[in-house]
Amino acid sequence: MRIETLTVALRPRTAWEAVELGMALVRRHAAAIWTPWLALTLPVLVLVNLLAWSIGAIWLAGLAMWWLKPLFDRIPLYVLAHAVFGDVPAPRRTLQAQRHWGMRWMPAYLTWRRFGPVRSLYLPVDLLEGGRGEDARHRRRALGTPVYGVGVLLTSVCLHFEFVLVLGAGMLALLFIPGEYVAETARWAWNELSRQPVWLQLSGNAVAWLATTLVEPFFVGAGFGLYLNRRTEIEGWDIEIVLRRLRTRLVKAAAPLLLVLALSGVAMPGHAQQAKAEAPAPVQKKTAAAKGPPTLPKVFGSSLADDRGLREAVKQAYADPSLSPKKKVVRWQPRDKSKPLNLGKSPLLEWLAAAFAAIMEYGLWVLFGLLALALALTSPRWWRWLRDGIASEEPEPDAIRTAPAAEHDALPEDLPSAIRRLWRAGRERDALALLYRGSVESMAARAEVVLVPGATEAECLRASRRLPSADDREAFAQAVRTWQYAAYAHGLPATDDFEALLDTLSQRFAWNSRGTSAGVQA
Repeated sequence: MRIETLTVALRPRTAWEAVELGMALVRRHAAAIWTPWLALTLPVLVLVNLLAWSIGAIWLAGLAMWWLKPLFDRIPLYVLAHAVFGDVPAPRRTLQAQRHWGMRWMPAYLTWRRFGPVRSLYLPVDLLEGGRGEDARHRRRALGTPVYGVGVLLTSVCLHFEFVLVLGAGMLALLFIPGEYVAETARWAWNELSRQPVWLQLSGNAVAWLATTLVEPFFVGAGFGLYLNRRTEIEGWDIEIVLRRLRTRLVKAAAPLLLVLALSGVAMPGHAQQAKAEAPAPVQKKTAAAKGPPTLPKVFGSSLADDRGLREAVKQAYADPSLSPKKKVVRWQPRDKSKPLNLGKSPLLEWLAAAFAAIMEYGLWVLFGLLALALALTSPRWWRWLRDGIASEEPEPDAIRTAPAAEHDALPEDLPSAIRRLWRAGRERDALALLYRGSVESMAARAEVVLVPGATEAECLRASRRLPSADDREAFAQAVRTWQYAAYAHGLPATDDFEALLDTLSQRFAWNSRGTSAGVQA
């Protein structure tokens, strides 16, 4: 493994930042992941559904697809493990690798580890590192223990996302059902769910597979991001990358270094004779050497003397809590009152303290007394206003219901004439209310239904479906719509439209020949 070829920026990250890194890798290499995923899982879905259909247990197909998730999880893990080092595998290569890659661990992940809550984290540990027995167990414990809680939450969140997608696909169908048919559709859906027809079971398996296809690669990618972050924390990959780059630059500078050393060896005798002739003091040579210009840039170049990347990597490494654990604890402790503060004795300070204490002790009472005096002096101005505001007022009459309650106990014998009198007297809203009441009474009597007290317009419309004549249902629906426009939208019909509606209802419900008893109030 050549970590210097990594295509991601390694740095100490929190666990949730590592999860986001893994999901970002999945989004970057989406085509390389979902193409082999669909090529493998779609034929398996069709095959297991056909086999389950042949034995009459289609629900086994959905269970089998859910159980085989670890087998399919190898596809995004294989792509990410190569793509993170700059080698994005082609879909054909990924599919060919599934015949043997990681199969040694599949019996465990399809049996006792199938219900593991951190499968997305342990899968790359086992499949990518290839440990065995006790070594693999210790490796999983070392990498997974600090982020075990995050792994459990990640699994829970992804499971909930799949459940929401499956449930949302079923609820989506309700958006295309008109409101008045929801009850009938719900009864039909319940009956279908109880019978469990073949088409419904196959559709459920397909929706569940689609939800898994959308969520599962992100689940595996998030676990892979946690795995990368834990290895960076433990093994110091970010520091190792900087050191390897430094070694590469040093190797390139080896030839100039050897040349400088060779020239230094040739010039050594002449410098030794000059040193004997001058015979300077040792202390003076050390001081001159200390004050001279640095020779490191002359030998290795300016990039080595000021390697900002190295300094940043070392600073981040020392800031890592796992390398230098430090914790600052702030604790409140009671002050020892037996030791009075020594502020010195000053007559001026003592006088100011006494004056401030007196103001704080009696100032509020003085302020309260001044406020009460101001209220008493200004009472002639505000007391009358306060008294008039408290006085009870007569309630205004209801704008909708102006007639006494007795008027609504029974419908008049000549209903059309009574409605017209209200309309011509300028009480259009009352006229429409009486028209609606009469329509509801006539509809209930003809449809032979009993409406509960306070039935809504929608309930009346549903009850009107039992009317034998389509013209009666249409006339009643028009009366309900006219009343709703007047009651809720304050929209009154024109006089001609009102007369036409009244004539239609009088003809359909035979109001000219007999009266109707009131049972529902508008």
